[in-house]
Amino acid sequence: MAAAADPVKPKTSPKAIKFLFGGLAGMGATVFVQPLDLVKNRMQLSGQGSKAREYKTSLHAVASILRNEGIGGIYTGLSAGLLRQATYTTTRLGIYTILFERMTKPDGTPPNFLMKALIGMTAGATGAFVGTPAEVALIRMTADGRLPPDQRRGYANVFNALVRITREEGLTTLWRGCIPTMARAVVVNAAQLASYSQSKQALLDSGYFGDGILCHFCASMISGLVTTAASMPVDIVKTRIQNMRMIDGKPEYKNGLEVLVKVVRNEGFFSLWKGFTPYYARLGPHTVLTFIFLEQMNKFYKIYFLDS
Repeated sequence: MAAAADPVKPKTSPKAIKFLFGGLAGMGATVFVQPLDLVKNRMQLSGQGSKAREYKTSLHAVASILRNEGIGGIYTGLSAGLLRQATYTTTRLGIYTILFERMTKPDGTPPNFLMKALIGMTAGATGAFVGTPAEVALIRMTADGRLPPDQRRGYANVFNALVRITREEGLTTLWRGCIPTMARAVVVNAAQLASYSQSKQALLDSGYFGDGILCHFCASMISGLVTTAASMPVDIVKTRIQNMRMIDGKPEYKNGLEVLVKVVRNEGFFSLWKGFTPYYARLGPHTVLTFIFLEQMNKFYKIYFLDS
């Protein structure tokens, strides 16, 4: 009697398709949530250096932006947001998917929670390094409207921003804040990707959910809440460093620790969570939309290309 053959893993999409779908899913989500990203960045920069805030609430920020910059103002920085997804999210989700499949056992048993977290952190840090130039452009473009006209950078689009930053401040400025950006990505991805996989698995195991959009939605909302709570202090450090200017030839902040100390001392401890509402309002739907788009693209690819 012949020995039983080793279990064969089901066919999956090529690596290039995984990267492509990851980027497209993130870009599709960004089109919907870019206004929330703008509000989040403005609130994190408001009241910098003092306890006085430019915006009392998220709605106040939205009203102020609409009044001063018009309806188009809420989509300021969209080109940078799309480029960030094309670089950061493509790399992050592509690497995460590949590593997740490699760590899945032949019988289909998925990696445990710790391994999911490690995979998420690795994918996030790599994606953040690749996406930092677009992140710097995004922060600066979304921050521009709050400045007096004579202090605005006035970037026409993300490519104009990247060219001018390189020409005016040097190539390395494109990676300014790279360390806190990667640190934030580690926190975000450990929380977001691992908690999404874990939440989805728990919902499926409960027997009340099938592997459909409702399950993906609920798992994404849980994942977004965990990520928001964990990553806000690191995110405000990243935002402040990437938007900072040189004063008398010296940067406003020497490092991320100095940002934390100054924010707590000058603005209060809970200012580290400044902009919590728009942060979650942006991160929650972005997480939901990204994973729903990703799951649906994978589903259709499997139906039309792998099973045909």
